[in-house]
Amino acid sequence: MRSVSDTTSMPSEKETTRCGFIALVGRPSVGKSTLLNRLLGAKISITSSKPQTTRQRITGVLTEGANQFLFVDTPGFQTKHKSALNKRMNQAVRDALAEVDVVVALFDAVRHTDADETLLSLLPTNEKTDKPVIAVLNKVDLLADKTALLPRLDALSKRHPFAALIPLSAEKGMQVDALKTEMAKHLPAMPWLYPQDELTDRDERFLAAEFIREKIFRLLGDEIPYSTHVVVETFELEGNSEHSLRRIQARVYVERDSQRAILLGHQGQTMKRIATEARQEMERLFGGKVYLVVLVQVKPGWKDNPRTLQHMGL
Repeated sequence: MRSVSDTTSMPSEKETTRCGFIALVGRPSVGKSTLLNRLLGAKISITSSKPQTTRQRITGVLTEGANQFLFVDTPGFQTKHKSALNKRMNQAVRDALAEVDVVVALFDAVRHTDADETLLSLLPTNEKTDKPVIAVLNKVDLLADKTALLPRLDALSKRHPFAALIPLSAEKGMQVDALKTEMAKHLPAMPWLYPQDELTDRDERFLAAEFIREKIFRLLGDEIPYSTHVVVETFELEGNSEHSLRRIQARVYVERDSQRAILLGHQGQTMKRIATEARQEMERLFGGKVYLVVLVQVKPGWKDNPRTLQHMGL
């Protein structure tokens, strides 16, 4: 998907272009998607306060000067639930660690958990690879006493040979430029893989489904979001301009009739709100009007059926 506007200048003929894949990894709810959106200056990865909002890898493209950063936003590594869906999500994290040029490992500045320990055990080490790993302590804006960062940074430095340790706030944008500077040091010298105005490798159809799923996560309780999946069945662009009307029909799958009733709400009001807020997000990113229809269907056991997961693109 192309960005709505492009202010990036081409490098001069004397500049060496650099390009590389950078994995953003961390436990659920540590702020990977928020950091990706902050780095890009646009929302392409959905966020919520609930863990496991991100299910599929999405690559964000940032081109600045002679550098092209290809950010891979991965699902949070899951240690509690063992469904076929979560196993696939965990494999996506392992694949990203193996395939990228740089790893950015996110940790919470406020607390350290067993899931963080699992992540530390997965990180590539110098004995096996020369792949640089940058540690990020996110959410420093939530620390009342910033001196508490020092022991956290010291403890992390002793757990892994990180190329750098950077405290920042993805939510507030604090120290994000410092992270860009450090990542740029490790990009391979090579031609760009995407046009300079590209924003993501995902198309609008994928992003439309993600925006609907985000609103389900944000507006409903703890159980319902994890039992839903969104599939865009039709996506039609009326006209040749990026500002043309988009007609979209999506279907939300749930596991039980009771979940469908909650998702719809009284007289369909809950689903109406979900669809309205998702449509508004789409219009902001796509730069044009959207006509959106969302249907809800019961499909028992979809999370544990490998064939269904493959059919759904998971």
